[in-house]
Amino acid sequence: MSAHPSSSVQQAREAIAARLRDIRLDAGLTKRELAARCSWHESKSSRIENARTPPSDADIRAWCAACGAADQATDLIAANRQTEAMYVEWRRLQRTGLRRLQESGASLYQRTRHFRVYCSDVVPGFLQTPGYATALLESIAAFRGTPDDVNEAVAARMRRNSVIRKGAHRFAIVLEESVLRYRIGGADTMAAQLGHLLSTMALPSVSLGVIPFRAERTLWPMATFTVFDDQRVHADSLDAAATLTEPGQVDLYVRAFHGLSQSAVYGAAARTRVTHALAALDE
Repeated sequence: MSAHPSSSVQQAREAIAARLRDIRLDAGLTKRELAARCSWHESKSSRIENARTPPSDADIRAWCAACGAADQATDLIAANRQTEAMYVEWRRLQRTGLRRLQESGASLYQRTRHFRVYCSDVVPGFLQTPGYATALLESIAAFRGTPDDVNEAVAARMRRNSVIRKGAHRFAIVLEESVLRYRIGGADTMAAQLGHLLSTMALPSVSLGVIPFRAERTLWPMATFTVFDDQRVHADSLDAAATLTEPGQVDLYVRAFHGLSQSAVYGAAARTRVTHALAALDE
């Protein structure tokens, strides 16, 4: 099987290969000895270790068992399965416009019961008003040169976001205070968005915290991410959408969220931050 054209996917494969190599070396086995224990040709061990051949689930189980490291197989299998989906280039997701991108996550949102959301750049999609979403998606479409279907994409986002008020979902959301100050759209758009945040904070299913500019932090500001039921993480960057499902990786983000939430203020203190941002729109 040839390498995926995405360099990020290849790097992920190389990381898995390196972990398997370290497991073999820690067990004190040569490639030939490993191959004999796994009942395959020595060349297969070399191809896997050099990331030329992606291992199957069975290969990873056999490899770990042969090295006395069966307890590491579960994490490695999860990492291997997510490799192809781990970094999906935005231009591939968006080549037919933004509407399909909004619709693609609808089923995941419906089946997720507990969301943990950290945002350092924009208001999370769950909480966006149509005006804010329109301004944001228009800027994304213009920057990436995608088909102009912003109105349809906004409508799809609003339908998807109905989970905030319907069903047995819980939302733990932490925003950097800067999110409240970045102007996406005009002053009227931001005023409506900040007002919507205030009303959303009253929902029993939502816990919304704000990390003040001057908060004493235990964790630095980081890229936006969402944790779905402690089983899956979406972490976005400019060029890629990372989907992480390996238990060790998910646990890392859960711990990061916990640390970030420790620096946030909630309730009346959080509402004060939002109202201060509202007042600043007149400056």
